[in-house]
Amino acid sequence: MALLEDGRVSECHIERRGQRSVVGHVWKGKVESVLAGMEACFIDVGLAKNGFLHVDEVVALGVPKHKRQIADLVRKGDQVIVQAIKDPMGTKGARLTMQLSLAGRFLVYVPYGDGVGVSKRLADEERQRLRKICGALVKTSSGGVIVRTAAAGVSEAELQRDHALLVRLWAALQKRAEQVKAPSLLYSEADVSLRIVRDLFRQGVDEVLVDEEEQHRRLVEFLRRTSPELADRVRLYEGKVPMMRAFGVDKAVRSTLNRRAPLPSGGYLVIDDTEAMTVIDVNTGRHVGKGSSSLEETITRTNLEAAAEVVRQLRLRDIGGIVIIDFIDMEDRKNRAAVKKALEQALEADRSRTYVVDISPLGLVEMTRQNISDGPREILTEPCPSCEGTGYVVTDETHAIEVEREVREALAGRTEGSFVVGVHPRVAALLREDGGARLTDLEEDTGKAL
Repeated sequence: MALLEDGRVSECHIERRGQRSVVGHVWKGKVESVLAGMEACFIDVGLAKNGFLHVDEVVALGVPKHKRQIADLVRKGDQVIVQAIKDPMGTKGARLTMQLSLAGRFLVYVPYGDGVGVSKRLADEERQRLRKICGALVKTSSGGVIVRTAAAGVSEAELQRDHALLVRLWAALQKRAEQVKAPSLLYSEADVSLRIVRDLFRQGVDEVLVDEEEQHRRLVEFLRRTSPELADRVRLYEGKVPMMRAFGVDKAVRSTLNRRAPLPSGGYLVIDDTEAMTVIDVNTGRHVGKGSSSLEETITRTNLEAAAEVVRQLRLRDIGGIVIIDFIDMEDRKNRAAVKKALEQALEADRSRTYVVDISPLGLVEMTRQNISDGPREILTEPCPSCEGTGYVVTDETHAIEVEREVREALAGRTEGSFVVGVHPRVAALLREDGGARLTDLEEDTGKAL
């Protein structure tokens, strides 16, 4: 699935068979171990790795947060209802919470919450209207609600229907939890296409194109139940060129594997991932300005372009954690402020939670970005067996020197017998070059025939 903004791919979501995201899934799990030192526990929910539940994510009604200790709240063998808030990544299992949230088209129902939260992306007047309607809704049942951005302009009847559906879903989950043993899946979040349409499809979206009839039918039926006025904007793509190729999605997805990302003026970004953070370097490249442009103006223009492209790359690659952006140094404080403002404005389109720190005197911006599942690169690739993901392999010369050393070691103190050394043809060629000078030296040094 890809999201296009102004004709350019800004997000892509890939789901492979057997590798579906578990974010939003609800299980009845079993506590496997309690780690008092980490104030957390590991829970078996039936996945390959046990899930991780921190004390702050434990529902303990009436217990103040500052007085919570994991050992007082859960014990090994306890059965608990938990939800995934982050997919398993690398060596880590899924991140879990007991503070469940069930997403509908317009509302998110929080069974153990209270009150009403409203999306900050909505206008103040609309937020007040929605808060008033939903304030009456939460009085009819336990739990709280969060009003989604998609609820803009939605009628009271539609919000009531969404809320009633979610309350019934929660009742069904509780009933099922009483009937099954842990670990058991109680609720499965929608697949990526339905989830993205539910979360993103609103009045600002021109159309949704689907290239498969069955999927098209599913999405239209879903929207006829939840937002009938949008159903006609879901269209079946029937072009001769494969849809993802026709709209440049295939090319954009492959580009996420490149270190470099071009800027419109000729500059470029270099994106490097480390265990601790992602580092993005901004370069002017062949962009040298025009006419009477000063160096400061050229640099500032490049940095402003880079701010927008950095956010696009963060979204496209779904980069999370700590991000360091090395903008080109600017002398003028106003220019630094303008670049930071451009970055923050671009981040308004990003659905992931972000936090940005001021530009340092060195031109560095520190920021954090939440991500909850693997991005395209993690799904499309696996570590290289030769370099184990470092991007480097030792040279043939290095191998040849190591072979020489091992042969010397093997011959040391040996008086009889023979052995065979097997090497790669390129390494063998190096050992035999210059008329076999290396092997002759080895024979003279060791007194053995090679």
